Amino acid sequence: MPIRSRHLCTLAAAVALTLTAPGAVAGAAGQAPSADLREVLFVGNNWDGTADVIESGGDFGRIGRIDVIPDKDRRMAEINANPIRWIYFMAIRNTVGEGHDQFVDDMYSTPDGTSVVVSRPSFADVVSLDLATGRVNWRFPVSGYRSDHMAVSPDGTRVAVSASTSNTVHVLDIETGEEAGRFTTGDKPHENVFSRDGRYIWNMSIGEVNTDLDAPWLDWTKGDRKITVTDARTFQQVKVIDMRERLDAAGFAEYSDAVRPAAFSPDESKLYFQVSFFNGFFEYDVATDRISRVKTLPKNPDTSEDRTTWVNDSRHHGITMKPDGAKLCVAGTMDDYATVVDRDTFEHGPLVPVSKPYWATVSGDGESCVVSESGADRVTAIDFTTGGKTVSVPVGDHPQRVRLGHVKEGWTGPSAG
Repeated sequence: MPIRSRHLCTLAAAVALTLTAPGAVAGAAGQAPSADLREVLFVGNNWDGTADVIESGGDFGRIGRIDVIPDKDRRMAEINANPIRWIYFMAIRNTVGEGHDQFVDDMYSTPDGTSVVVSRPSFADVVSLDLATGRVNWRFPVSGYRSDHMAVSPDGTRVAVSASTSNTVHVLDIETGEEAGRFTTGDKPHENVFSRDGRYIWNMSIGEVNTDLDAPWLDWTKGDRKITVTDARTFQQVKVIDMRERLDAAGFAEYSDAVRPAAFSPDESKLYFQVSFFNGFFEYDVATDRISRVKTLPKNPDTSEDRTTWVNDSRHHGITMKPDGAKLCVAGTMDDYATVVDRDTFEHGPLVPVSKPYWATVSGDGESCVVSESGADRVTAIDFTTGGKTVSVPVGDHPQRVRLGHVKEGWTGPSAG
């Protein structure tokens, strides 16, 4: 049976040391890579249906590119032959896709650097692609009609993927694509995070983000939004966190409870998370089960205050943490900037101009924050120490998720289609 609010403090204390920050476990995850592997960053170009592979630090130069939809003709034939699937395909294009198909949401490489696993929202599936040939190793159709964010287990053997229209998370064997288990979530499951020891999966559901019922008093129309913590072995729910209750108790009743990207502190006692419509983030104390601080970031005066114009209910979308826990990096999506925030003082640094930043992650050496500029088709590195931009590199159309991973040494791209 789920453990409800009155038991949360006890459970939180028990599991606080098992949490992990998104990005703390690298894209390939698991054990230390062998000498024949090269650390890289995978950049998913959602509207292109490609993924750029770039250096994980330094000049962040591009190494190669992957076609993540080599089976596009076959998938489109299936969709066109099924009226229900076609309706959902077009709905994704015209709502969350902003008039474009969504061909890559998230991706992780396998520990041996031979394959990359990709969630493809418009095709409602997850595929493994051979990095040497570009061919599909396996394909897993998710329940419902759209796949979304993923997470990889610390040992690199499993991936969890959100099936956003069925309120389900599937957990798959990364080598075979076979389903190890699944669990139910709140409405529209989004971000997934494995605990450091691999025992738990945290899922954040964001509810309905594709309507124009965006006024604060209509927040109740957005659905059942919650954090679901599940046992990664039994797939049984062990904890539910309703941030509505915690926000209300802290005096933040006017804010949405749709938890978006999140980052855990290195000691895994604090969760930093963004919510819909808010230019800032909250700090949640895991052991005491309460909101402990809030950081409000500047608004861009050129950003419309009409909430219906903000993409998928986002104002800010993307947050990550320097490995030593001293700094946070925040993507101010609709405000067209990214900034570094001191975690102790909550003071923010320079507002680095970037175009519709959609994600933030940490470079391989831990010294830079890397944000995807979906409005300019590039990724930009920001120095954690100075808070200033160091370099931008061009990538494909509408980059979103950026993940650390590995490829074989000497890899420059697939050799065959």
